[in-house]
Amino acid sequence: MEKFSRSIRGYDPEEVNAFLDKVIIQVENMVQELKEKNDRISQLEIIEYEYNILKEKISHYENMEDTLNKAIIMAQRTSDQMKVTAHQESEIILEDARKNASRIVNEALIRAEKTEYEANMLRRNINIFKRRLKSIIESQLEIVDDIEKVDF
Repeated sequence: MEKFSRSIRGYDPEEVNAFLDKVIIQVENMVQELKEKNDRISQLEIIEYEYNILKEKISHYENMEDTLNKAIIMAQRTSDQMKVTAHQESEIILEDARKNASRIVNEALIRAEKTEYEANMLRRNINIFKRRLKSIIESQLEIVDDIEKVDF
């Protein structure tokens, strides 16, 4: 604490005024520092608030990213499953087509054999018919020859 020298009417006014000027400057400096610190605190509070908002947004975007990653993985799995299913279905279709083709070929061969057999039967029957007809015609010719030999 500062001590003042005494004068006729109490303390020396110049010393007191000088001291008061120092105190005023110090108080103004302290008020200014306090104001600057309050401003800095306000800025830090704003920064902290913005930081918290950004943290929430980051958390939200991370959740969205996780959700999208899960959706992508699920889509990939579904795609893979669809490929496997499509491949299995194509194998089944090919196997059915092979069986049907084999059945059709077998049926065609059987029909061809049957047709060939029927054609052979027709040829044989035609040959038999020809021989019989020829035999009948020859016997009729013999009868005609015999009729010519008979005199009336």
